[in-house]
Amino acid sequence: MSIISGFVDISLAQLLLVGCVALFASIIGGLAGYGTGALMPLVLVPLIGAEPVVPIIAISSIFTNLSRFAAYLRYADRRRALIVILAAALTTALGAYGYTRLTNAGAALVIGTMLISSVPLRRLLRRLDIKIGDSGLAAGAVGYGLVVGGTSGSGVILLSLLMATGLEGAAVIATDAVISVATSIIKISVFGLAGVVTAQVLAFALLIGAMAIPGAFLAKAFVERMPVHIHTAILDAAVVAGGVVMISSSLRGV
Repeated sequence: MSIISGFVDISLAQLLLVGCVALFASIIGGLAGYGTGALMPLVLVPLIGAEPVVPIIAISSIFTNLSRFAAYLRYADRRRALIVILAAALTTALGAYGYTRLTNAGAALVIGTMLISSVPLRRLLRRLDIKIGDSGLAAGAVGYGLVVGGTSGSGVILLSLLMATGLEGAAVIATDAVISVATSIIKISVFGLAGVVTAQVLAFALLIGAMAIPGAFLAKAFVERMPVHIHTAILDAAVVAGGVVMISSSLRGV
C-alpha cells in the first residue's frame, strides 16, 4: 500500500488551525529546543491521517530549523553537529525507508508510541545526567538516526545527547537545528525516491515552515522571560494525550 493514500478536503478554518498550531509549536521549539515534531501530529493526523505526517514534518523542519539556526547562529557547535550528521546519516535513511512501508494504522502506532515514550525518556535522561565525549556522541547518533528517520517527536533524544556532551542553553538549540536540517534533507531524499512527496504534502509543509520563521524570532525574544518548566509541562501533557489517541485509532484500524 502506498504511504500516501490521499487527502480529504481541507477547509480554510482547518488550514488556519494548522497555521496557528505551527506558529505555537515553533515558539515552543525555539524555547525548549523541541516541540514542532511533537505537537504538529496532534492536529495533522485527525485532518489527513498518519501516513503523510512524517514527510510533511521532515520538509517543514528545514524551514523551522533554518530559522532557528539563523536566530541562534553564533551559538552553534559545528564540530559536534558534524559528528552527529556523519554518524546518523545511514541509519536516518534506513529509518525513513522503513516508514514508507507502513500503512496508515502502522504509521499512527509508530508516531503515537514515540510521542508517549518521549516524555518519560526526556525525564530519565535528564535525571541520569550522563556525560559523554565525541565517541559516545557518535555512537548515540547512530541509534538516534534510526529513530528520527521513521518517527516524529524524537528530538528529545538529540537534545539529551547534545546536553550530555556539555552543551547548554542556546548552544543546544542552535546545534540541534543544524543537525535537524541535515537529517531532514536525508529523509526527504528517501521519501522523494519512494514517491511519497506529493503537491499536498509540500503545501502543508510550506504552510508549517512559513509559520516557523516568525516563531523562531518570537521565541528568541521570549526566551529569558518565560519559565521553561511551565510550557514543558503543558507540552508533555499534550504529547502524551495525543499519543494515546493515535495508538487507539491505529488499533481500531487494524
